[in-house]
Amino acid sequence: MEFRHLEGFLAVAEELHFGRAAARLHRTQPSLSQQLQRLERTLDVQLVDRTSHEVRLTSAGRAFEVEARAIMAQAEKAAHSAREAAAGRTGTVRVGYNFPAGQHILPPTMARMHLEHPELTVRLEEKRTGSQLAALADGELDVALVYGHPVTSDFRYRRLLSLPMIAVVGQGHKWVGRPGVPFAEVGRQACILFSRDNCPAMYDAIMTAAERAGVRLNVAHVVDDPVATGILVSVKPLVGFASVSRGLFGGATAGGMRPAWVQLYDPVPMIDLYVVWRDGEEPHGPRSAFLDCLDAAGPFQVPARPEARIA
Repeated sequence: MEFRHLEGFLAVAEELHFGRAAARLHRTQPSLSQQLQRLERTLDVQLVDRTSHEVRLTSAGRAFEVEARAIMAQAEKAAHSAREAAAGRTGTVRVGYNFPAGQHILPPTMARMHLEHPELTVRLEEKRTGSQLAALADGELDVALVYGHPVTSDFRYRRLLSLPMIAVVGQGHKWVGRPGVPFAEVGRQACILFSRDNCPAMYDAIMTAAERAGVRLNVAHVVDDPVATGILVSVKPLVGFASVSRGLFGGATAGGMRPAWVQLYDPVPMIDLYVVWRDGEEPHGPRSAFLDCLDAAGPFQVPARPEARIA
């Protein structure tokens, strides 16, 4: 059974006239009659009762018409889906992101995606940098929004934003209320740090600032969860680190505890936010559509440097 045979049968079923059906399909009347006969032989039933005065569908033809229309509609739907996918207008793009990306990058990008590619689905997953890059390498993510750029040639990347880092302390800490603290004073405090594997760029920015300030960090705890860091500094005289985005937009921790943040300077530790994706993939598709919208939504604004205030 061929699609052109189904198409010819449906034209005859609608026109009930071989001449008009053939003209509509830009075929000759004899060829249309032959195609219908082949279809009837394939099905081993008579679909059309034709006389010199009348063309009408048989009972088998009326039943077959319903299913033939469904087949043609499904074929057209499949072709449409293939064209839309090839043009990057349907499908799913899996995007990993961190806290600053969720605050500054994704809202305008997602708004543009909704306007320009409403049939695309964007699946968002909040992860630390190390987890995002591992998922990207394993094919579990299509795009990563992370701190720092990877060194492997398997990935491509673009810088999006540069953010200052801040100190995170409890409400009773002696730094609360100060307009800023020189980084050298961090060396006289017990600190909370995190595993370098989880966020190498942020870890290195803190260590570089400490080296430039001529101090060695006293790391009392290694905690990989920013919320847990907020809880610890709220109950102990400790200093944690975060991007200014978390200071500006981070909410209260469990139990209503709300840490404070303080600007660091001399030097100000800085961290860059990048978009990263795998190299060697198709130039069109959901991922490319997302990256195009990301570019169009920028440039992204750096949050204002903090004054002393509550997070």
